[in-house]
Amino acid sequence: MQTTKPAFWVPGDWNAYFGFGTNILVNLLVLTGLLRFVLQMPDDIVFGRILPAVGLMMCLSTLYYAWLAYKLAKETGRTDVCALPSGISVPHMFVVVFVIMLPISLTTGDPIKGWEAGLTWVFVQSFVLMIGGFIAPYIRKITPRAALLGTLAGVSIAFISMRPALEMFMTPVIGFVCFAIILLSWFGGVRYFKGIPAGLVAIAVGTLIAWGSTAMGLNYGGLTLDKLTESLTSFGFSVPIPAVGHVFSGFEFIGIILVTAIPFGIYDLVEAMDNVESAAVAGDSFPTTRVLTADGVISLIGCCMGNPFINAVYIGHPGWKSMGGRIGYSAVTGITMLVLCWLGIIAVFSSAIPLVAISPILLYIGMLIGSQAFQETPKSHAPAIIVALIPHLAAWGKLQIDTVLGAAGTNAAAVGLDKLAQNGVLYEGLSVLGGGAILGGLMLGAITVFIIDRNFIKAGYFSIAASLMTFFGFMHGEAIGIGESPTVAAAYMAVACVLFACAKFSLVDYKVPEPMEHGSVI
Repeated sequence: MQTTKPAFWVPGDWNAYFGFGTNILVNLLVLTGLLRFVLQMPDDIVFGRILPAVGLMMCLSTLYYAWLAYKLAKETGRTDVCALPSGISVPHMFVVVFVIMLPISLTTGDPIKGWEAGLTWVFVQSFVLMIGGFIAPYIRKITPRAALLGTLAGVSIAFISMRPALEMFMTPVIGFVCFAIILLSWFGGVRYFKGIPAGLVAIAVGTLIAWGSTAMGLNYGGLTLDKLTESLTSFGFSVPIPAVGHVFSGFEFIGIILVTAIPFGIYDLVEAMDNVESAAVAGDSFPTTRVLTADGVISLIGCCMGNPFINAVYIGHPGWKSMGGRIGYSAVTGITMLVLCWLGIIAVFSSAIPLVAISPILLYIGMLIGSQAFQETPKSHAPAIIVALIPHLAAWGKLQIDTVLGAAGTNAAAVGLDKLAQNGVLYEGLSVLGGGAILGGLMLGAITVFIIDRNFIKAGYFSIAASLMTFFGFMHGEAIGIGESPTVAAAYMAVACVLFACAKFSLVDYKVPEPMEHGSVI
């Protein structure tokens, strides 16, 4: 029986703290920019209402997951248990801003109305998470690991790795140098002076290069003394204030909100399952129901205090664990963010540290999660992982096109889908394949795994499930409804029929094939 208490803090927690802390800091800096410059939200709302509520939510979340890790370590007697990382859901941060808050702000001419709609969006999603937490363990039990980790790898490549990689090579003097510093330590085993964490070294070097270039008139990183001086005006002490009235005011937009809140609540459900599975692969098995219901409850508390962004378990547990992170890094990160948000220091950070110096840390996490999908599943399932990746690449491509056309004051329909197709841009295909990419990647990956394993009956059942979800708009579509993508739904049902027919009538070699050797040709 375990009698000693698990250590709250170990030396490796420093690495994980600076790595995870800078990850969270990047998200806070981006979030603040979206609120101030995209939504034109008044600073008194941003720094006086929203950020204090964000800080409270993140502190509650990270403390809870540190407690779960402490409990697991105590029950098992292990010293290597690592807490789950958590914070603002990054994909949802952009969705709630550009799909909910911005259109309503523009339509009403009032950014406060947009904020209220965002609060209601999180309110609905919170209940989807809490209810879904009780069915998630069963879904996780029947879904192949390659499908869970494959669709997670798709998220990591398309929505975590791509932007940091692009930012790095837009300012390579900072970005690529910082990336090398991180790789040398976290992959190459290099120890820096007196054991200073690599994340801190990278940020310090990047900041030094940026300010040095500013002094020489080169302006790498975009830092200026004027911006830094202006940011000091945001200092102050603000605690979250209940915003329940604002939450219920947003219900006037409930029709618009439900179209995205329910499917993205399901997205959260699947993503959290993926991340719990990722942690289990790394050796730390946490209860799925507790994780999901905690995300829902903590998000609900956050939105009732004024935070229009959902909480989520993050991708990256194996990365922080490999750095030596255990229990303390999670709790201390949450407390740090609480202080930064309540004192209004975020604006100062955004003016003093170049974002490109932090980007390599996000790319590292994306690399680690993407590789885990191949390392922790049977080699024969590698094709299923590739299939699970593809919907996310389609979703990323569509997002790039939509953003570019929107900046030009137009959209794909106005340009003409035929004209785009004639120029090699299959926009309609990107839209259908990328719609509900998390679920799409999961289902395609699972079907492929069961086909590889010659279990055609299970593949057929997953194909039927995919058909139903497609028909009601949860995947391969833009909105929930009836008959949203009937052709794709019919195709999945036809595939199910083929699979059941193969299971009953065909003669099959039930020996699972080995992966092709290098250099072999089909």
